[in-house]
Amino acid sequence: MSTLKWAATNADSLLADLDLPPAAYRALLKLRGRSEAGGRISIDQAALGELLGLSRPSVNAALRELELARLVKKVRNGVYQINPMLAGHTSPEDALAAVKAMPKADRLDSKTYVANYHKAVAAYQDQLAEQRKKRAAAAAAKKAAAAKRRGSLHAVG
Repeated sequence: MSTLKWAATNADSLLADLDLPPAAYRALLKLRGRSEAGGRISIDQAALGELLGLSRPSVNAALRELELARLVKKVRNGVYQINPMLAGHTSPEDALAAVKAMPKADRLDSKTYVANYHKAVAAYQDQLAEQRKKRAAAAAAKKAAAAKRRGSLHAVG
């Protein structure tokens, strides 16, 4: 159980405006509750899924949403960093120092924060659609090549 008492901001209203999927909210709350001072947490996706009762794909999707929203950042496999403005700190001074040290683009108090999140989600959806198109085109080309090979075969008699 965490003994951290200070966070740089009360972001409840902001988080509600993001309209994240329920699994992302649950993952964020679980990560925040298990984080060290400053927001670092060591947990792999399987363990997080077990804590939340979610499948691995659902955990992956939840973490992706949190990354798109700049609420959680993957440091490496099994290590995540909660946005310093949401992370728990041992003192108000530590919270303030962490916020001052963070990139302005990651700050939750930007007037365009919610709009930037929605743009990031749209860009990600576009990227997925483009990948689906490429896979479909590759599959169609493979099918056409196979049909052409079959068409070029002829019986010898």
